[in-house]
Amino acid sequence: MNPSTLIGMLASLLLLAVLLMFSAQQPGLFVDLPALGIVVVGTFAATFISYPLREVLRIFSLIKTVVRHEREYTQEDIDELVSLSRLWLDGDLRAVEDALERVKNPFLRCGVQLVIDKTPLDDILDLLQWRIARLRAKEHAEAQLFRVMASYAPAFGMLGTLVGLVNLMFVLGDGDMLTIGRQMAVGLMTTLYGVLLANLLCKPVAVKLERRTEQRVVVMNMVLQGVAMMANKRSPGLMRETLKSFVAHYQNDLRDEPVRSARALIPLKWKARA
Repeated sequence: MNPSTLIGMLASLLLLAVLLMFSAQQPGLFVDLPALGIVVVGTFAATFISYPLREVLRIFSLIKTVVRHEREYTQEDIDELVSLSRLWLDGDLRAVEDALERVKNPFLRCGVQLVIDKTPLDDILDLLQWRIARLRAKEHAEAQLFRVMASYAPAFGMLGTLVGLVNLMFVLGDGDMLTIGRQMAVGLMTTLYGVLLANLLCKPVAVKLERRTEQRVVVMNMVLQGVAMMANKRSPGLMRETLKSFVAHYQNDLRDEPVRSARALIPLKWKARA
C-alpha cells in the first residue's frame, strides 16, 4: 500500500473517532443511513449522467491505483537506454534488436524501434510527444472525474438538508422540541456526509492522480530525450548524466547546500616571550 495514502486514511479515521468520542453527546446520531444514501446515490447518479459508463466503472480501479504502491522503474529505463545506445554506436543492429525485445517499457521500445528503422528525428519526436499529450489528457480526465464527484457530493448534502427542513416544518406545529431537534440533526447529517465524501475521498484521490500523471510525464520526457540523443549518436556517458538530471532531487538548483555546518574556528592568542 502507498505509505502516504495509508497515513492519510489512518489520520482520517482518527479524526472522525476523536470528533465522535469527545465532541458528540450521542455518537449514534451521526450514523444515518437515509442521509448517507441520499449523498452517495445522488453523487453516483449525477456522475453516471455526466460521463459514459466505461469511464464511471473505472472509479474503483482508479482508487485501487491510488492505494497501491507503484514501484518506479526510472533507473532501469536509464540503464536500458544507455546500453541500447552503446550497442547502436557499435553498429551491432542484431544485438540492439535482441536487447529491445527484453525492454518492458512500451514507450521506450517504440522510440528505439523508430531509431532503428531510421525514421527522421522530427517524426520520432512528433509521435512521442503526441503519445505524451494523449496520456496526459486521458489521466487528466480520470482525475477530473473525481473532482466532479467532489462538487456533486456537497450539493446532494444540501438537498438532504432541505428534505430534513421540509420534515421539520411538518412537526414544528406540535411544539415538541425533542422531535424538532432530532429532525434538524438528521437534516444536517447529509451536509456533513457530503463534505466528508468530497474532502476525504474525492478531492484527495484527484490530487493523487494528478501528481501521478506529472511523475509519469517526467519519465516519458526523459525517455524522449534519451531517444533523441540516441538518434543523434551522442555518447552513452553524456546520455546517462543528462537523463539522471530528470530525476535528480536538489534542495537548491543554484547552490549545493552544505551537508553539515562547519565548526566555528577558535581564535588562538599567542603570547610573546619575555
